[in-house]
Amino acid sequence: MQNEKVKLAILDMNNDEPNQGLRCIVDIVKSFNNDVDYQVFNVRAKNELPDLNFDIYISSGGPDSPLEEGAWRQPYLNLVQQLWDFNLKSYSQKKHVFFICYSFQVVCHYFELGELKPRKSTSFGILPIHKTAAGKKDVLLEGLNDPYYAVDSRDWQLVQPRLKVFKEHGASILSLEKIRTHVEYERAIMAVRFSKEFVGTQFHPEADPIGMQAHFSEDINKQIVITNFGEAKYKRMMERMDDPDKIIKTYAHILPTFIRLAIKQNKQQLVIS
Repeated sequence: MQNEKVKLAILDMNNDEPNQGLRCIVDIVKSFNNDVDYQVFNVRAKNELPDLNFDIYISSGGPDSPLEEGAWRQPYLNLVQQLWDFNLKSYSQKKHVFFICYSFQVVCHYFELGELKPRKSTSFGILPIHKTAAGKKDVLLEGLNDPYYAVDSRDWQLVQPRLKVFKEHGASILSLEKIRTHVEYERAIMAVRFSKEFVGTQFHPEADPIGMQAHFSEDINKQIVITNFGEAKYKRMMERMDDPDKIIKTYAHILPTFIRLAIKQNKQQLVIS
């Protein structure tokens, strides 16, 4: 039983739009090939969803409004609720779930953890993210600097946390957006631990610095960034990709640690059962 592989479901929320995130998630999951069998489900474009027979679920980022009322939405939320309820009822076996950016926003809205609204302008780049007191103690952020750096790419944001709802769910805020001393903007909630098994980030911990550097070095992608955000932001992003204390450290730690801990707990459950 100890050598049996765990089952991991990747929920692709990209709606068939070209992206780097899904490739990055798959690459990270493949690094656990000896312990994991995985399957990708195209949620928004094909209404594909896994059942409850998986042990680990990773739900990706994606484009467009997280409030979109597509045909996929209610079945997706039903699955999230079923996984949550399963963990509440099971004393030993647990389902581990990681929500990234778009998925994080959808689920935070579902659990009513705060106000979800459009940003005044797109947040894009490799940006500093600050740990909360809870984040400083959380294993997923252990060993990262404070602030740590991650890829942030979003037109929406979760702000104004409903602390009473957080307390009712047993959830905690792990990270907040960078501090801006020159403007009075609300700081977005950047990472949440919904429970011991459910966690999510409003940034992209899966972003691969080597793949991103190759992608944004191509002239067409370089010009898109410069046109939309300016040359200074492009240069700063490319410099931070090479810094081992920035995106490289985040990429190597957060999602791999989540998967590693989920595998370990699952195998312990198999031994007990």
